[in-house]
Amino acid sequence: MSAGEKDPEQPDQGRDAAAPAHRHIRSFAMRRGRVTQAQRRAVLEVLPRLALAYRPEPLDLAVAFGRDAPTVLEIGFGMGETTAAIARARPDVNCLGVEVFAAGVGALARRIDELQLHNIRIVQHDAVEVARDMLAPDALAGVHVFFPDPWPKARHHKRRLIAPPFVALLAGRIARGGYLHCATDWQHYAEQMLAVLAAEPLLRNLHEGYAPTPDNPLVSRPTTKFHARGERLGHGVWDLVFLRR
Repeated sequence: MSAGEKDPEQPDQGRDAAAPAHRHIRSFAMRRGRVTQAQRRAVLEVLPRLALAYRPEPLDLAVAFGRDAPTVLEIGFGMGETTAAIARARPDVNCLGVEVFAAGVGALARRIDELQLHNIRIVQHDAVEVARDMLAPDALAGVHVFFPDPWPKARHHKRRLIAPPFVALLAGRIARGGYLHCATDWQHYAEQMLAVLAAEPLLRNLHEGYAPTPDNPLVSRPTTKFHARGERLGHGVWDLVFLRR
């Protein structure tokens, strides 16, 4: 591809960030995962009252949650352990979770039912499209991107979620004074995240380099079983917290 040609998989930087027309490289691979009976039951019985369908139009968050409160977006919530813990600790905050995998959606729905949480809504869809199409500028108080797929092979690095176009999109969806909190246990990805976030003009680093792990003065990231297992195996964990200017 010559320098003047446009990669059809990359966002068109000349378009408005909210426009639904451009394609993007997906940061996830649609693999089959085992869905347990309990998760399947939660999807059938609990999810209907929590789910928000993807639509290429701005979402009214006050209507979606039944109240007007600060909203935090969590991208790729996995099995929902962190999402549920944060929602339980912060009942004053609306938690909008986005995940593509059915097992994770079912697991979070089950946790929500067991803990009787009322401040979580779920969108089962591609997070890039949700942020681009469903969230208005300055709509969010914060964004969490915890342990996204690191795509460790060099030829797959282009699939990493934390890349300049998406960070620019997220920054525009966060209100002034809000935050973007990322975490990874892959050092190379942490280094890339730091470089990408530091280069975004709408963001400023709350710390010098990486943030204290897992607590910092702005937001607490609960230590999950995944995190604890990594620490036992000697894996490092890197957090980054950037504020919206």
